[in-house]
Amino acid sequence: MLDASKRNAETSAIITGGAQGLGLAVARQLAGEGCRKIALLGRSKEKGGTAVAELEKAGAEAIFIAADMADPNACLRAVDSALKRFGTINALVNSGASTARGTLVDTTVQRYNELFDTNARGPFFLMQGVVRHLLETKQPGSIVNVLSVNIHCGQDFLTAYSGSKGAMATMTKNVAAAYAKNRIRCNAVAPGWMDTPGEHAIQKEVHNAPDDWLVKAEASKPFGKLAKPDELAVLVAYLVSPQSGVMTGSIIDYDQNVIGLVG
Repeated sequence: MLDASKRNAETSAIITGGAQGLGLAVARQLAGEGCRKIALLGRSKEKGGTAVAELEKAGAEAIFIAADMADPNACLRAVDSALKRFGTINALVNSGASTARGTLVDTTVQRYNELFDTNARGPFFLMQGVVRHLLETKQPGSIVNVLSVNIHCGQDFLTAYSGSKGAMATMTKNVAAAYAKNRIRCNAVAPGWMDTPGEHAIQKEVHNAPDDWLVKAEASKPFGKLAKPDELAVLVAYLVSPQSGVMTGSIIDYDQNVIGLVG
C-alpha cells in the first residue's frame, strides 16, 4: 500500500473556502499527504495569507486567490490564475459555501440568488474551468464537492440552502457520467452538523445561541460531538487521491444520524 505521506504527491489542487474550516482542514491534509501545489480560494485576504504561511511551513507551494464564489467570471479567472502559477491543476475541492438561512416564505430574491450563485453556479464554473484544462491536456483528475445532508430534505429554515446543495448533488453525478471515459472523477460528501468557525458565527448571529451552544449541541449527539473538519478532511483527501481508484459519481453521507430512520 502507498505510504499515506505520498498519497497525493501528484496532486495539484484548487480548494474553495480554503482559508478556514473544512477547506483549510482539507488543505492541511493534502499537504500532509505530499501535495505540493495548493491554491486556496476565498474572500478574506488576511485569513488566506495566514493559511498560505501555514501550508508553506508544511512544505507545500501555496497561493491564495481572492474570489467571490457567486461570480462565475471570478471563478474562471481563479482557475486561470492557479494554472498560471502551477502549470497544471488536476484536483478541485468545492468546499466554500453560503449557509444563509431562509424558509420558503421568508427567503428574499436576493437571499435565494446568493445561495444558488455561491453554492451551485460558482462551483459549476470552477468545475468547467478545471475540466476544460484536463480535457485539453488529456490528464485524469478528481473533483470533490462538499454538499450537506440537507440534500435529502433539510430543516424548514434551510429551504433555499437545501435546494442549492441538491443542485450540486445532481451536477456531481452528471459530471461523473459525462467525463468517466476521460478518467475525470467527480464525487461528493454530504456532511451533517459540523463544528466550524462559520457555524459558530451563524449560531451566534442568526440563532442567538449561548456561548456554550457547542457543548450543549454535542451532548445531544450519539457520538458526543459534531462532525469535525479534520476528520472529514481525511475522507475528502482520499477521494481526491488516485487511491480512490475508479470511484466516481458517489455521494457519501457523513453524519451520525442515519438517513431514512423513522422515529
